[in-house]
Amino acid sequence: MESSTRSPGLAAPLPQGLAAPQFTLPVSPRLTTSLGDWLGAPVVLVFYAADFSPVCSDELLELNALMPMFTRRGARVFAISVDSVWSHLAYARQRPLTFPLLSDFHPKGAVAKAYNAWCESDGTAERALYVIDAEGRIAWSHRSPINVNPGIDGVLDALDRLGRYDPHLEAT
Repeated sequence: MESSTRSPGLAAPLPQGLAAPQFTLPVSPRLTTSLGDWLGAPVVLVFYAADFSPVCSDELLELNALMPMFTRRGARVFAISVDSVWSHLAYARQRPLTFPLLSDFHPKGAVAKAYNAWCESDGTAERALYVIDAEGRIAWSHRSPINVNPGIDGVLDALDRLGRYDPHLEAT
């Protein structure tokens, strides 16, 4: 089974085995988080174009509804766009999201660029998914067209291959 998937016409996502680019991004005006803070467990990164956009909202709400599936696999989920923390806060007020929205606002798109998930012509992140293993390496990656919600099957399969699934672990 391929570790990365690619949709026609899109640049390839970063490949399996590569050390995941490190980053520190704002969660709120006064709080940041870094990829390195979460190593030791799998991390799922969800790059999306914009708060309040229809397909992005569908994708994030689906992820949110299925968070117990990520929890049982010991994974942390982070969604990343180039929207500001203020946009994220307004968006989160309207949605009951249970995972952090990280702002790749300044320098604009730096993390999206590092993960090959940047759309220069739009100035936004492309729709991309990454599973980072506990050691900080890319275990799986996928880019899909901006107007397509990729779902989570590929992410769950990648997490299952990491072997951390616990069907008895309750969502917290």
